[in-house]
Amino acid sequence: MLDDLNELKTFRAILAAGSLSGAARDLGISLQVASKRLAMLEQRAGVRLVNRTTRTLSATEEGASLLIDVERALDAITSGEDRLVKGRDEPIGTLRISAPVSFGRRHVGPVLGALVALYPRLSVSLSLDDRVADLVGEGLDVAIRIGATQDSSAMMRKLADNHRILVASPAYLNVAGRPAGLEDLQRHEFLRYGAANTPWPMRGPGGMRQTIVAPARLRASNGDAVHDWAVSGLGIALKSELDVAEDIACGRLERVLPDWDGGETPVVALYPSGRNLPLKTRAFLNAAISHLRYVRGA
Repeated sequence: MLDDLNELKTFRAILAAGSLSGAARDLGISLQVASKRLAMLEQRAGVRLVNRTTRTLSATEEGASLLIDVERALDAITSGEDRLVKGRDEPIGTLRISAPVSFGRRHVGPVLGALVALYPRLSVSLSLDDRVADLVGEGLDVAIRIGATQDSSAMMRKLADNHRILVASPAYLNVAGRPAGLEDLQRHEFLRYGAANTPWPMRGPGGMRQTIVAPARLRASNGDAVHDWAVSGLGIALKSELDVAEDIACGRLERVLPDWDGGETPVVALYPSGRNLPLKTRAFLNAAISHLRYVRGA
């Protein structure tokens, strides 16, 4: 049974330092004690947890998986001790978050930077990837998704309402003309993210539904590239309103056909189900909601 806190703390320190001597120094114990604690933990676990080389130590696959649970358990214990001894509750430990690339850079990164500045004992690991992350398998505390999600095993909290909207730069529209209806889009250049031939579904006045066949000479697998093309005046893009709110407010982009949008694509946060939501997760969710509320009002 893995219930020796000294062994678990030493295991975490070894992987953080990358060596037994570094962990021993950080914990104020001898090298022999650190080595013995690791050996005892591996004996209890029944598997090798650390790869040993002449230069450094690193986690095995089993060790990396265990480390996530160990860090969460030790963080919870430390937080509980703080409440009892100091009468305060402060986010501590490592907050692991996954988010789409463009949205993460524009909105999640700034929120996390502010939280780390506010809470000295909080660390962050942010993974930016447009694929659907495995919340449990990757040991994430929060996974940000835009639009509907099928993950019924996780808890979900909506961070903000959101729609996809048509945008272009004023310079482009001054030359190409401002469309008065969907039919006018046929003579315009499109900028696309993802699949090249998938029609854009649009929702108009009174819930009217239509699709736009939007062939594009410029398309990219990265939303930031499409965003930059739009600002540069190269055509019309279908973008998340949250991603372009500041550009519209500053006049860099202009909404095209404001009576139409690409439908609702709310920003949601998924997190593992459990009775008690960790304080670090709660702090991030509240900060993200406040940030996005400000962006929508900008």
